[in-house]
Amino acid sequence: MRSNTSPLKTCLKVAGIFIVCLACIGSATAKTENYRIDSHNSHAFIQFKIKHLGFSWLYGRFNTFDGTLALDEKAPENSHIEVTIQTASLDSNHAERDKHLRGPDFLHVKLYPTAVFKSTSVTLTGDKTGMLKGNLTLHGVTRLIEIPISYVGGGKDPWGGYRHGFTGSTTLTLTDYGIERDLGPFSTQVELLLDIETVKE
Repeated sequence: MRSNTSPLKTCLKVAGIFIVCLACIGSATAKTENYRIDSHNSHAFIQFKIKHLGFSWLYGRFNTFDGTLALDEKAPENSHIEVTIQTASLDSNHAERDKHLRGPDFLHVKLYPTAVFKSTSVTLTGDKTGMLKGNLTLHGVTRLIEIPISYVGGGKDPWGGYRHGFTGSTTLTLTDYGIERDLGPFSTQVELLLDIETVKE
Protein backbone atom coordinates (compact mmCIF):
# COMPACT_ATOMS: atom_id res chain seq x y z
CA MET A 1 0.00 0.00 0.00
CA ARG A 2 1.33 3.45 -0.97
CA SER A 3 1.86 5.91 1.87
CA ASN A 4 -0.08 9.21 1.79
CA THR A 5 2.72 11.00 3.65
CA SER A 6 4.66 13.33 1.37
CA PRO A 7 8.48 13.56 1.54
CA LEU A 8 8.10 17.19 2.67
CA LYS A 9 5.88 16.23 5.62
CA THR A 10 8.32 13.48 6.58
CA CYS A 11 11.24 15.93 6.54
CA LEU A 12 9.30 18.44 8.62
CA LYS A 13 8.41 15.73 11.14
CA VAL A 14 12.04 14.61 11.47
CA ALA A 15 13.17 18.22 11.82
CA GLY A 16 10.58 18.78 14.54
CA ILE A 17 11.80 15.75 16.51
CA PHE A 18 15.39 16.98 16.13
CA ILE A 19 14.47 20.43 17.46
CA VAL A 20 12.65 18.93 20.44
CA CYS A 21 15.71 16.82 21.24
CA LEU A 22 17.95 19.89 21.09
CA ALA A 23 15.58 21.74 23.38
CA CYS A 24 15.69 18.90 25.90
CA ILE A 25 19.48 18.88 25.82
CA GLY A 26 19.55 22.63 26.27
CA SER A 27 17.14 22.40 29.17
CA ALA A 28 19.30 19.79 30.91
CA THR A 29 22.43 21.86 30.37
CA ALA A 30 20.73 24.97 31.74
CA LYS A 31 20.29 23.26 35.11
CA THR A 32 24.03 23.56 35.76
CA GLU A 33 25.11 26.97 37.02
CA ASN A 34 28.66 28.27 37.26
CA TYR A 35 30.30 29.37 40.50
CA ARG A 36 33.82 30.44 41.38
CA ILE A 37 35.62 29.68 44.62
CA ASP A 38 35.78 32.90 46.64
CA SER A 39 39.41 32.54 47.74
CA HIS A 40 40.40 36.10 46.82
CA ASN A 41 38.20 37.48 49.61
CA SER A 42 39.42 34.83 52.08
CA HIS A 43 36.09 33.02 52.13
CA ALA A 44 37.68 29.69 51.24
CA PHE A 45 40.52 27.79 52.85
CA ILE A 46 42.72 24.81 52.00
CA GLN A 47 44.61 23.79 55.11
CA PHE A 48 46.65 20.77 56.11
CA LYS A 49 47.83 19.08 59.27
CA ILE A 50 50.55 16.54 59.84
CA LYS A 51 51.89 14.89 63.00
CA HIS A 52 55.11 16.13 64.55
CA LEU A 53 57.12 13.46 66.35
CA GLY A 54 53.86 11.67 67.00
CA PHE A 55 53.26 14.15 69.86
CA SER A 56 51.28 16.97 68.27
CA TRP A 57 49.81 18.37 65.07
CA LEU A 58 51.56 20.83 62.78
CA TYR A 59 49.09 23.00 60.82
CA GLY A 60 49.56 24.92 57.61
CA ARG A 61 47.69 26.20 54.59
CA PHE A 62 47.95 27.17 50.95
CA ASN A 63 47.36 30.90 50.59
CA THR A 64 46.83 31.02 46.82
CA PHE A 65 44.34 28.88 44.92
CA ASP A 66 41.30 29.24 42.71
CA GLY A 67 38.66 27.07 41.15
CA THR A 68 35.25 26.70 39.59
CA LEU A 69 32.11 24.77 40.42
CA ALA A 70 29.45 23.74 37.92
CA LEU A 71 26.51 23.10 40.24
CA ASP A 72 23.22 21.38 39.52
CA GLU A 73 21.13 22.07 42.64
CA LYS A 74 18.36 19.65 41.69
CA ALA A 75 20.75 16.87 40.70
CA PRO A 76 24.03 17.45 42.59
CA GLU A 77 25.48 14.25 41.14
CA ASN A 78 25.80 16.14 37.83
CA SER A 79 28.03 18.79 39.41
CA HIS A 80 31.74 19.24 38.73
CA ILE A 81 34.55 21.09 40.51
CA GLU A 82 38.11 22.01 39.55
CA VAL A 83 40.70 23.54 41.89
CA THR A 84 44.23 24.75 41.18
CA ILE A 85 46.64 25.36 44.07
CA GLN A 86 49.85 27.37 43.78
CA THR A 87 52.19 25.12 45.75
CA ALA A 88 54.68 27.92 46.51
CA SER A 89 51.96 29.56 48.61
CA LEU A 90 52.42 26.89 51.32
CA ASP A 91 52.47 28.60 54.72
CA SER A 92 53.14 26.80 58.01
CA ASN A 93 53.96 30.02 59.91
CA HIS A 94 57.70 29.25 59.97
CA ALA A 95 59.90 30.67 57.20
CA GLU A 96 62.73 28.13 57.35
CA ARG A 97 60.37 25.17 57.50
CA ASP A 98 58.34 26.58 54.59
CA LYS A 99 61.51 26.94 52.52
CA HIS A 100 62.31 23.28 53.19
CA LEU A 101 58.78 22.07 52.42
CA ARG A 102 58.76 24.01 49.14
CA GLY A 103 62.15 22.59 48.14
CA PRO A 104 63.23 19.44 46.26
CA ASP A 105 62.88 17.19 49.34
CA PHE A 106 59.14 17.73 49.44
CA LEU A 107 56.85 19.70 47.08
CA HIS A 108 59.64 20.90 44.74
CA VAL A 109 57.53 23.92 43.79
CA LYS A 110 59.92 25.14 41.06
CA LEU A 111 59.38 21.91 39.14
CA TYR A 112 55.74 21.41 40.16
CA PRO A 113 54.27 24.90 40.68
CA THR A 114 50.65 23.74 40.84
CA ALA A 115 48.54 20.98 42.32
CA VAL A 116 45.25 20.35 40.49
CA PHE A 117 42.08 18.55 41.50
CA LYS A 118 39.39 17.67 38.93
CA SER A 119 36.29 15.85 40.11
CA THR A 120 35.03 12.78 38.30
CA SER A 121 31.86 12.04 40.30
CA VAL A 122 29.66 13.19 43.17
CA THR A 123 27.59 10.66 45.12
CA LEU A 124 25.01 11.73 47.69
CA THR A 125 25.27 9.91 51.03
CA GLY A 126 22.66 11.93 52.98
CA ASP A 127 20.58 15.09 52.89
CA LYS A 128 23.65 17.31 53.25
CA THR A 129 26.52 14.89 52.75
CA GLY A 130 28.23 13.28 49.80
CA MET A 131 31.35 11.61 48.45
CA LEU A 132 33.41 13.62 45.98
CA LYS A 133 35.80 11.63 43.79
CA GLY A 134 38.38 13.03 41.45
CA ASN A 135 41.94 13.11 40.20
CA LEU A 136 44.54 14.98 42.22
CA THR A 137 47.78 15.85 40.47
CA LEU A 138 50.50 16.61 43.01
CA HIS A 139 54.29 16.51 42.65
CA GLY A 140 53.83 15.33 39.06
CA VAL A 141 51.72 12.31 40.04
CA THR A 142 47.98 11.92 39.38
CA ARG A 143 45.89 9.69 41.60
CA LEU A 144 42.17 9.19 42.19
CA ILE A 145 41.10 10.33 45.66
CA GLU A 146 37.86 10.43 47.65
CA ILE A 147 36.72 13.38 49.75
CA PRO A 148 33.74 13.05 52.12
CA ILE A 149 31.96 16.42 51.95
CA SER A 150 29.17 18.21 53.79
CA TYR A 151 26.95 21.04 52.61
CA VAL A 152 27.18 24.00 55.01
CA GLY A 153 24.55 26.26 53.48
CA GLY A 154 23.67 28.62 50.66
CA GLY A 155 21.56 31.56 49.56
CA LYS A 156 21.67 35.25 48.72
CA ASP A 157 24.48 37.34 50.18
CA PRO A 158 24.28 41.02 51.29
CA TRP A 159 25.91 42.20 48.04
CA GLY A 160 23.34 40.82 45.62
CA GLY A 161 25.19 37.59 44.90
CA TYR A 162 24.34 33.95 45.50
CA ARG A 163 26.61 31.56 47.40
CA HIS A 164 27.05 27.95 48.50
CA GLY A 165 29.46 26.59 51.10
CA PHE A 166 30.96 23.12 51.59
CA THR A 167 33.40 21.47 53.95
CA GLY A 168 35.40 18.25 53.71
CA SER A 169 38.66 16.50 54.45
CA THR A 170 40.82 13.71 53.09
CA THR A 171 44.11 12.02 53.98
CA LEU A 172 46.98 11.67 51.52
CA THR A 173 49.96 9.33 51.74
CA LEU A 174 52.98 11.35 50.61
CA THR A 175 54.84 8.39 49.11
CA ASP A 176 51.88 7.86 46.75
CA TYR A 177 52.91 11.13 45.13
CA GLY A 178 56.60 10.36 44.83
CA ILE A 179 57.68 12.20 47.97
CA GLU A 180 60.04 9.47 49.08
CA ARG A 181 62.48 11.34 51.31
CA ASP A 182 63.03 10.20 54.88
CA LEU A 183 60.51 12.43 56.59
CA GLY A 184 62.25 12.32 59.96
CA PRO A 185 59.97 13.81 62.60
CA PHE A 186 57.10 14.18 60.15
CA SER A 187 54.40 11.64 59.44
CA THR A 188 54.10 10.02 56.03
CA GLN A 189 50.47 11.09 55.86
CA VAL A 190 48.95 14.55 55.65
CA GLU A 191 45.31 15.51 56.16
CA LEU A 192 43.80 18.16 53.90
CA LEU A 193 41.06 20.31 55.44
CA LEU A 194 38.79 22.01 52.92
CA ASP A 195 36.33 24.83 53.59
CA ILE A 196 35.03 26.16 50.30
CA GLU A 197 32.64 29.06 49.73
CA THR A 198 31.52 29.66 46.14
CA VAL A 199 29.83 32.66 44.54
CA LYS A 200 27.64 32.51 41.45
CA GLU A 201 29.16 34.06 38.32
